[in-house]
Amino acid sequence: MVTPEDIKEYIKKIPPTPAILNQTIFHVNAGDLNKAARIAEEDLALKAYLKTLVNRPIYGFKNEITELPQIFSILGVNSAKQSLYNYLLTLLSPNKWVLFKMNQHLFCDLQADLSRNWHNILIHLGVDDKDIESAITLLPSSIIICEALFKDNIENVQLLRSAKNLDYNTILKRLTKLDLFDISKYISKVWQMPESVGTILLASSGIKPSMDADLNKLGKWMHLLLFYQLSKPQFIEAGLNDFVEFNTEYVMDIYEDFMQLMEVQS
Repeated sequence: MVTPEDIKEYIKKIPPTPAILNQTIFHVNAGDLNKAARIAEEDLALKAYLKTLVNRPIYGFKNEITELPQIFSILGVNSAKQSLYNYLLTLLSPNKWVLFKMNQHLFCDLQADLSRNWHNILIHLGVDDKDIESAITLLPSSIIICEALFKDNIENVQLLRSAKNLDYNTILKRLTKLDLFDISKYISKVWQMPESVGTILLASSGIKPSMDADLNKLGKWMHLLLFYQLSKPQFIEAGLNDFVEFNTEYVMDIYEDFMQLMEVQS
């Protein structure tokens, strides 16, 4: 059995944020996007990541965007912070995935699609909050933790997977008594995010609603977004859809609104 203390040790292995990235996040939080862009120029890998991100088809620009001040201006404060957290996750993600059928490219696609759709959802709901926008990055980070944990317990995982045909989230709970969303909340604490972020993450499981109506509503939208994203063929193939059991009753009141928004964005 993997204890909650063991989980904390896995999370502690998340290295400190690189200095340039940390400074860039600081200036984004302060709302100084020009200063953030000047700092980010010093990290060629970060610059390349942001350039690739903004020039993805989902943004719809006909001409390539190459200058960081313009890139930060396009992203805005909230999306810039979220993108920087996503970049941090690319530094933490394994070079070779063992349990999940993933690679760096597919992981980046997952991050980008979740981030962009969550950004659009928050605009649709009229929510302007840097921390809530960054909350969506915690789910991919918890997948990284699960990959490391499962890899270190690979014999038990494979036995449970083959003998009892259990999904990965059930296996995770058997090993740790925690699910993906509990781990996400742990990480939010490590990253010193507000308690509201952890509350939304737990609510997004579909089985741990919040008593706070506003946070619970955000949890419903995140639950739908996760199911929508992880039900795509490439993520079913990767095994990630095992982590979200769709709770129809929980999201029935927003389902039609959500699907209409996704159709507009597609």
